[in-house]
Amino acid sequence: MKMNTLEDLLVHELKDLLSAEKQLIKALPKMAKGASNEQLRAAFEEHLEQTKQHVERLNQVFEQLGKSARAEHCDAMEGLVEEGSKVLEEDMSDDVRDAALIAAAQKVEHYEIASYGTARTFAQLLGHTGAADLLQETLDEEGETDQKLTDLAMSFVNQEAAQPD
Repeated sequence: MKMNTLEDLLVHELKDLLSAEKQLIKALPKMAKGASNEQLRAAFEEHLEQTKQHVERLNQVFEQLGKSARAEHCDAMEGLVEEGSKVLEEDMSDDVRDAALIAAAQKVEHYEIASYGTARTFAQLLGHTGAADLLQETLDEEGETDQKLTDLAMSFVNQEAAQPD
């Protein structure tokens, strides 16, 4: 796809985000299954449901822009998901694995925060206020998820991982 305008770039970013979210929908159940801590497992399961809503919101954005909601493969998310999958394969204690899962999940959240922030800003600049509002809603949720992960890590997961076996 040739990109000559900011509108073209916005659509490209949205297609990338759609791919990223769809990849995450496949990865989150594995992360939840790999978590030994119930609160962490619940956080992954909750974010899975949120991520499904993010896909629906992206579909609404595409509709508002009059564009087809077609994903373009997101290589960045593929790499982040692969990194998270390796955590599940490593020989680690449960507590250390939970800390590693949080680290992997926060890398994903930070990527999504950057991507949604960029797309929202492009939409605002182009006068697509409805689309910008939908993107902001998802951006807010991604930030909340990142904060929940930080809270879990800081309140007990990292401390448990730091204890010798």
